[in-house]
Amino acid sequence: MTALGIRNGGPEPQATTSRRSVLRALTAPLAIPAGAVVAPGSGRIASLFDVYGNEPIALRRSCAGRRLSRFRYHNAESFFLGIEKGSVRHPTDRLYQIGIVLQLGLSAHLLDVGFADAWCARHIGLNVARSLAYANATGLRFETTDMELLTAILSPYSKWRNASSRDVAPDFPFSAEELQMLTRALLDRVHQVTGHPRPRGWQNRLP
Repeated sequence: MTALGIRNGGPEPQATTSRRSVLRALTAPLAIPAGAVVAPGSGRIASLFDVYGNEPIALRRSCAGRRLSRFRYHNAESFFLGIEKGSVRHPTDRLYQIGIVLQLGLSAHLLDVGFADAWCARHIGLNVARSLAYANATGLRFETTDMELLTAILSPYSKWRNASSRDVAPDFPFSAEELQMLTRALLDRVHQVTGHPRPRGWQNRLP
């Protein structure tokens, strides 16, 4: 397996303090009108259907979709807990787990705005970058170069399941702390935009 996650040229990664300030702004309280969804025929989402060669879908919000969305968000928080507690130490295990967490969180948003779960499984699968693109096209508004880079590196996240430390490029652009910070910021945004409650006991999850 060749080294993954190598940046070819371009600026050096931003400093942690810069990333903190950007993520703080992104996760500021956001007012989302009830039922506000980008129409599937509108420019941005239609262009994604074309770019990815995906079958266009009409977004239909439903109680069942809302329940599944909440379940996915809570699962994302549950999977992330081990990372927050520091129990996931191996670099590739961490990347695999973060891929799962991000995909669950983004899936929660997509289901909430009316994407069908079967459509997502068929056209998005394990591609976190594609999930992020569709989520941002439908109101998530979590658009940072860092998250776009991270999801591109992770996708499809299954490639990290059996990877070794040698598969992580020496110039990998994120520290463990930055990976955790980006993931927490994404989950916080999903929590805000969907309006789903935190999982039971969330406030006491960390010592």
